Amino acid sequence: MRHPPGDYDTARIGEDPEAFEAFYREHVQAVLRYATRRTRDPHAAADLVADVFVAAISAASGYRAEWGSPSAWLHGIARNVVASENRRAARAWSAESRVAGHRLLESEDIARLEERIDAERACRGLLEQIAALPSGHRDLLELVAVDGLSVAEAARVLGINPVAARVRLHRARQAVRRAPAPSIDGDTAPSLRSLLEAS
Repeated sequence: MRHPPGDYDTARIGEDPEAFEAFYREHVQAVLRYATRRTRDPHAAADLVADVFVAAISAASGYRAEWGSPSAWLHGIARNVVASENRRAARAWSAESRVAGHRLLESEDIARLEERIDAERACRGLLEQIAALPSGHRDLLELVAVDGLSVAEAARVLGINPVAARVRLHRARQAVRRAPAPSIDGDTAPSLRSLLEAS
């Protein structure tokens, strides 16, 4: 049995297909006008109309005539659907803008980055040991072992005697050798430790 316009229980449109059909026919043009005022894309407008009626079906059991007309209730739902879509679009735009201008990583790039991250993880323990050294020893060790300066060049940078620099470097290397070796999955980092060995 078809319901004439307005001759249906709005609260039952989620359960009664004929009531929904009458409700839809009565309100679809108003919802379509509302949607087309808020988007220029005809596909987006059609999606918004569909989303509004799906939301109305879900919310129908909570409709109360004393709160307003079915049209006002449906416009409230439309407003919420449009606001939700705008938030979703803003999140998508934000995500796209973060990626814009960045090329996506190929699997080879990811593999190289993972190797680098693992290597850096192995270094962290050693760097913590070096950081625990007195600053004069640490600075000298970094200049020689990491920056590749000779002991004499490092001594000039630090403003100390080359003999004093050799003594500090020896003490720094001894302190690092005595500390437990950093490990990753049971493997020590010998290449890092070899940088600290006297050549």
